[in-house]
Amino acid sequence: MMDGVVAAVPTPVDGALSPIEDVFIEHCQWALEYGCDGLNILGSTGEANSFDLQARRTVMDWAARALPKNRLMVGTGTPSLRETIALTELADDLGYGVALVLPPYYYKPAAKEGLIAWYFALHRALGARPIQIYFYNFPQMTGIVIPADVIAHLVSVAPERFSGIKDSSGDLDYCRSVVAINRSLRVFPSSETTLQDAVRDGYAGCISASVNITAPLAGEIWANRSSCSRRVCDEIDRRRALMTGPDLVARIKYLVGARTGNVDWRRVLPPFTPLEEEVGQALLQNLETG
Repeated sequence: MMDGVVAAVPTPVDGALSPIEDVFIEHCQWALEYGCDGLNILGSTGEANSFDLQARRTVMDWAARALPKNRLMVGTGTPSLRETIALTELADDLGYGVALVLPPYYYKPAAKEGLIAWYFALHRALGARPIQIYFYNFPQMTGIVIPADVIAHLVSVAPERFSGIKDSSGDLDYCRSVVAINRSLRVFPSSETTLQDAVRDGYAGCISASVNITAPLAGEIWANRSSCSRRVCDEIDRRRALMTGPDLVARIKYLVGARTGNVDWRRVLPPFTPLEEEVGQALLQNLETG
């Protein structure tokens, strides 16, 4: 059962824009050692939808072989049902317990009946495989809000399969409405700033890009979530605010590169562009001197 601070980890790439194994694994191990309870491999921060299927399979295999599988979830959603099934089956074969699955985001608007049919077809294709599905609600990218009643229907039909959600909408009223569906549903907002209210609001933790940087503080908040230090909460709010924005992925990669001293981290896949050095240095200074 996944809970706590989950880092949506970035994927380092070489000059040919192919993933780099040792650099990737080192950062994953750092995150798990310094405050993260789990890792989300190949999510939006991992630039999953900019990689081809073979690259995704390769990264999935690296993580499964090098990292504790009970602390991993992996993004397998694509607009293609057949490809989503194939990636999710591979995740199950490799021992992942959770697949994070975007809705089919090309054809919009998406009818509720269509979303139900799509997710249920994935469930049916997985058969007796034990892998669980977490919904991935990210309307800023997909153009689709997964309606709470769609989630409620699928959870009622197959609660052993549909067991959680990552919500990247930033709409905490939406998160609370999903919590209300079923208290056993694992609800993860996309910001560590929500951890201080996790007990009150019924969240299972967070799945966040910025915890690649704030992991020690986020881990401290989660460990003391019933009586969070105001100082620590304010500091994590400040750091998160410095990192968010349309160039979030480039910022996270720049900062991981600064921690490791490895400039490979500064590369991003198009259509992203690398963070300008001047911007990166200012970001580092602001994080360190606030």
